[in-house]
This record gives sequence, structure tokens and C-alpha cells, in this order.
Amino acid sequence: MSADGAAAPARFSLNQETIRQWSLPELVDGCVAAHVGAVGLWREPVRRFGVRETAKLLAGAGLRVSSLCRGGFFTAADRDGRASALDDNRRAVAEAAELGAEVLVLVSGGLPEGDRDLPGARGRIADVLGELAPWAGAHGVRLGIEPLHPMFASDRCVVSTLGQALDLAEGFPPEQVGVVADSYHLWWDDRLASDLHRAGRGGRLVSVQVADWVTPLPAGVLLGRGQLGDGSIDLRRFRELTDAAGYRGSVEVEIFSPTLWARDGSEVLREVIDRYRQHVD
Repeated sequence: MSADGAAAPARFSLNQETIRQWSLPELVDGCVAAHVGAVGLWREPVRRFGVRETAKLLAGAGLRVSSLCRGGFFTAADRDGRASALDDNRRAVAEAAELGAEVLVLVSGGLPEGDRDLPGARGRIADVLGELAPWAGAHGVRLGIEPLHPMFASDRCVVSTLGQALDLAEGFPPEQVGVVADSYHLWWDDRLASDLHRAGRGGRLVSVQVADWVTPLPAGVLLGRGQLGDGSIDLRRFRELTDAAGYRGSVEVEIFSPTLWARDGSEVLREVIDRYRQHVD
């Protein structure tokens, strides 16, 4: 429980990377103790522990999987690279299905080395989705395209806005492909409210994640996500915009922070829940 002894808010979900110093059993025990109802998982630690073993552990504790991260990286310019990505994503779909994950998060991939063709890279994403989306639908898994902040367009994700993600998702049935809205990546976009409305109208908003934006960003920028309330984002307004779009699912706290990883996990969870209550709920 949090410092005031209250259980976590009903929609609160803890992304595994927020307290990456915990093993999977420690994550489950900590969430059960704090009355957290859902977790977001990452493929690498799940595969180390065992997908089947993880599913059993979570089911025994009554925990839902709000998301599995990640699939994607579809932008290879060569046929072999795209075939390899498709094979890996089919494995990710199977893992999500076994875990009962509500969504498989897709980080689409950056520009191949030496490539400057952003539209071409986005077109290759659509090509791979054309094969992956029906596969996911047959396994009962929804794919969630996550746009990343434009600073990641070169190396991680050529999909930088929610509108771009929707342009891709809308080529497929909504029960197969939706979009992920993460405050860290989207807070700056003046089209956010209208794009969220578009996503909600089409039944495409499948996951909401929150972290804060704190400057200066660290070298490498990937590990610069801030603790809730420490930065520039109006997190409650962000959550309210997703609510106005019709989203009623889990709100997942996903923070990549070496500062949090160096601390006691139980202390971090108490703080995150309290910050969520103050700034998001």
C-alpha cells in the first residue's frame, strides 16, 4: 500500500520497467501487497523467467497484464530483415496470448543505416502489419502502435504522432490494431486532443501510459523519463483527454529512470502510487 495505507487506484497499472530491479516474483509480491491490479510486462525478463511460468504466477496472484512490450521494428530495408522481424513479432503475439495481455505494444523501428526516407520506412511498417495483424487477430491479441517522440525517429520509431499511428492502424480492423497514447511522447502535440478523439471514435485507443518530462535530458535520452509530478506535463489533463475519448482501461506508469532503479523497490512503488493519486487520478 502507499504511505497513507490506501490501496492503489483501481485503474493504476505498474509497468515492469519502472521497478526493473525487482524479479518477476518480487514484482508480483509487491503488487499484491499494494493491491495493484495490473502490470505491464516486457518480453526479455518474461522469457528469462519463462512465459508459461509467468502466466501461472500472475494468474495465481490475480494480476492482469495491461500490456506486453514490445513487438515492432518493422523498417528494415531488406527482405530478410523484414522477414526476421515478422517471425519475431509472431513469437511476441504468441507470448502475449499465453500471458493474456490486453495489448502487444509495437515500437515501429527507426531508419535503417544510411536511409533518409521517412515515408518509405512508414510504408514498410504497413506492409509488415498486413501480414501480422490477421495473425494477431487469430490469436486474440490486439496490436498497439505506439508513437514515440520525434527525437527517436532516426533510431527507434519513425511514427512520431498519434495521427501517424492512426493512419497506419486504420488500415486494419480495430479489434486487430489500435494505438498507444504515452504522455512522455505526446504531451507536446497541439493535435493531441483531436487525435485522441479520432482514436476513441474508431475504437482504436488500446493503452494509456504516463511518465513525466524532466529537463535537461540525460545523455542518450532513452532513460530520461521523470517521476510523476517532477516535470512539465499536465498528467491529469492528459488522462482526462483519454477519458474524454472514451478510454476506460488501465493507466500504466512506465518510467525508465536509473535513479528509481537504484532505490528500494517497495519504496518506489509507494511513491509512484502516491504521485499517481496526486497528479493523474
